[in-house]
Amino acid sequence: MELLTVKNLTFTYPNCKKSAVNNLSCSVNSGDFTVLCGATGSGKSTFLRLLKREISPNGEESGEIFIENTPISEIPSERIGFVTQHPDEQIVTDKVYSELAFGLENSGLEQNVIARRVAEMASYFGIEDWYDRDVSTLSGGQKQLLNLASVMISDPDILILDEPTSQLDPIATSDFLATLKKLSRDFSLTVIIAEHRLEELIPMCDRLMVMENGILIENGDPAEITAKLDRGSKLLLSMPTSVRLYHMLGEKGVCPLTVKDGRGFIESNYKNRLRALDEKEYAHGDKKALEFKNVYFRYERNLPDILKGLSFSVYENEVFCILGGNGSGKTTSLSCAAGLRKIYSGEIKVFGKKLKDYPAQTLYTNCLTLLPQDVQSVFLRNTVREELEDSKTDINTLPFDLSQLLDKHPYDISGGEQQLVALAKVLSTEPRLILMDEPTKGLDAHKKQILLEVIKNLKASGISVLIVTHDVEFASLCADRCALFFRGDIVSVGTPREFFSKNKFYTTAASRMSKGYFDYAVTVEDIAELCALNGKKSEEKQL
Repeated sequence: MELLTVKNLTFTYPNCKKSAVNNLSCSVNSGDFTVLCGATGSGKSTFLRLLKREISPNGEESGEIFIENTPISEIPSERIGFVTQHPDEQIVTDKVYSELAFGLENSGLEQNVIARRVAEMASYFGIEDWYDRDVSTLSGGQKQLLNLASVMISDPDILILDEPTSQLDPIATSDFLATLKKLSRDFSLTVIIAEHRLEELIPMCDRLMVMENGILIENGDPAEITAKLDRGSKLLLSMPTSVRLYHMLGEKGVCPLTVKDGRGFIESNYKNRLRALDEKEYAHGDKKALEFKNVYFRYERNLPDILKGLSFSVYENEVFCILGGNGSGKTTSLSCAAGLRKIYSGEIKVFGKKLKDYPAQTLYTNCLTLLPQDVQSVFLRNTVREELEDSKTDINTLPFDLSQLLDKHPYDISGGEQQLVALAKVLSTEPRLILMDEPTKGLDAHKKQILLEVIKNLKASGISVLIVTHDVEFASLCADRCALFFRGDIVSVGTPREFFSKNKFYTTAASRMSKGYFDYAVTVEDIAELCALNGKKSEEKQL
């Protein structure tokens, strides 16, 4: 049965000539699990927010939206649940149990009803063990799960999610998406989720919707849409590894969607006499751009340590990626490296000089800069143009195009576009060492390729880059070395092929797909090259 109906929806932000959403029409059936994808700035977030009147953006809107033939303006708020990409922004109380009960209390329900619903929801989501905790002590994954539970407790008909996994580590992401699918299956819940990370979502969705420049260009069965993608399509870059491999090898027929299907596709069609590619041995220089030596840090005297004897080095002209779970201390280590947090024991050096020996602001003068996880914190002006003028950024020299954003408020552009504007401001300081905290957050696959080229060019010009990221695919392509962060310390370091091929969970889909059949293949390009070198099994039979 048709639950959501959208007819000729158009939306334009103030002072903008181009519509963010353009004449969009679609319908979603009750119980559908729908994935909405598209490039950064394609209009996904705007479209989703227009479905929830309380958070819809200001601007000029036309068209119609119905829930079961009732105009959306007449629909009670609780019937449409919404989960954002920023867990902290949606939390309004200080305790887990208070957060769960908040919406129900505002609705004026009786206490016995609230108690029953809260108990059921906490049990369903596995929240009982941290039910009494302060929200501030939760990991990113726990906060997002709490947001989801707090929305679901009002029993919505439609659950809308805007890049909910953008700040979650790979394990937390898998758990969160599995919970979503379980909700959809158990309660016939209608789910619409916008994401750039599609490796796990495409195989589990019923319907795939694709937006481009505010227009809905695809809407249908995910297997059919992925199979007919053009090899030169930017959208293909966002697809699961198995889909990209299928198109890279020029295959026809049924397109594999999952890691399991991709593994079967490789084994059925390609030989593996040559199991590994040659790899040039990596050797860093002798000079260190950043050094942590036995560093300890805690936020307050009576709280436990966040960094526990942390020791590692980033060498000059090196790209070093740190991966690990939410709450393990990765972002804290960047704050300490940037001098924003003061350690209580150990030593941090930048280009061989202790942090305390950099007087005044000299650490940030052509030396070190930080691209923070919350990029909105670097915005101070009313337009992107003013932001770039303040930082003396010449947009003509940037490796990415910001010209269409210049007259927009920084808060009115997409998360991925905010990331690029913030990066432009960071690069304008001409640093020798750049610290990046989740730089691919909100970026589509094409923009990630641009960022990859930016980082390669930075390295080629002698700049060192330290990246904290949950994006294992990106790390496998850009890093000279990768490290795994666990409970305040680094437990393993290696080149991408060595690092990811030895990991089981913090690894790429390509590694999981090919492990045991090919060795040290951690990118889809690695697998495609090995398949091409080995040849097809059908060719062997013909001989």
